[in-house]
Amino acid sequence: MADEEPLLSPEDDSAPPPPPPTSSWRIGAAFWILGLCNNLPYVVMLSAARDLLEPRPGEERRNRSRHDCDPVGTGAVLLADVVPALVVKLLLPLAGPYLPDRWRAVAVALCLWGSLSAVAAARGTLSGLGGVALGSAGAGLGEVTFLTLASSYPSSSGISYWSSGTGGAGLGGALAFWGLRAWLPLPQSLLPFLALPPLMLLSFFFLLGPAPPPRPDPPLPHPGEGGGAWAEKWGVAKAALRLGAPLGVVYFAEYFVNQGLMELLYFPSSPLPHSAQYRTLQLLYQAGVFVSRSSLRCLRLRRLWGLALAQVLLAAFLLAAVAVNHLLPGLGVAAALAVGEGLLGGGAYGNAFANLGQQVPLPQQPLAVAVVTLMAEVAIAAAGGVALGAHAAFCGQE
Repeated sequence: MADEEPLLSPEDDSAPPPPPPTSSWRIGAAFWILGLCNNLPYVVMLSAARDLLEPRPGEERRNRSRHDCDPVGTGAVLLADVVPALVVKLLLPLAGPYLPDRWRAVAVALCLWGSLSAVAAARGTLSGLGGVALGSAGAGLGEVTFLTLASSYPSSSGISYWSSGTGGAGLGGALAFWGLRAWLPLPQSLLPFLALPPLMLLSFFFLLGPAPPPRPDPPLPHPGEGGGAWAEKWGVAKAALRLGAPLGVVYFAEYFVNQGLMELLYFPSSPLPHSAQYRTLQLLYQAGVFVSRSSLRCLRLRRLWGLALAQVLLAAFLLAAVAVNHLLPGLGVAAALAVGEGLLGGGAYGNAFANLGQQVPLPQQPLAVAVVTLMAEVAIAAAGGVALGAHAAFCGQE
């Protein structure tokens, strides 16, 4: 008797065919654009910090000291650019499961578009800082959403291209704003960046394609095994804190210099006005970061405390230069120090995560990366607070 053909179950008969896999070049291009669009406004706001805080027409500068102080320090822009993102990342696990990725992407684009529009139209310092904070919240949501989505693809191409896009945002954002601001007033120099949110949505909805099916959930632990799982996570967190501690020190010193001391370095003999001097130092810092992050394959460091010490010493020297008149002979020396600061910061960042990838087992790496990232952002926020204190100390006494 001939074999009978197996009958298809109703589920098999009605199941739609799986979508065709997205080509690797589209995945890479999509995540590179998403990383660029998500992080570039953050860099632009920091590069524009002194422009944002300059008194508007009709407002009077607090003093005309040798530091050429504004009423508010650039540390306020750093806090507005970091703290909302940190809050979003801490609260998102509560509401995240109820928000599909497509709605998150739309929310990110709307926040970034609203941020750039609000800052461009701001008529005072408070409204400008509010626009910066809106963009920070959007960037924090975007980082969590797109990084999580990138990790769901079978290869690491999504994460690597996302990282490359965020790295390009540093130098690209600083260079683009430096060039635009040289020819245009502040509001008009921000308008070209309004193209970034639509580009982000086009990349997400049309270039990326459908996401792969979700990974199966891990099996639930047997009774009595929960404590072992938490102990394992705590061990991973401690290892991540140990590996990331030098990076936290580097970031604290780095952002204290960028948003606390660079605004106080003023060279009246330079043909550039003060705000242009600040933008130039920010651009050269980003160039140093880009070079050091791009040279990771040429120079690998297993121990990073030397970089942390060098960054702290550089910050201490620049603090002395702010306190002691004529310690720095001119803008050229400050520019060289800004490049060196970027080299140290970018080298610490790249090597910290490379060491983490080598020393932490693959299944535990997402938790370790989250711990190091959170520690770095806390260090940046702390640097913003100290920067405001330095501004009050040096500008309030004159």
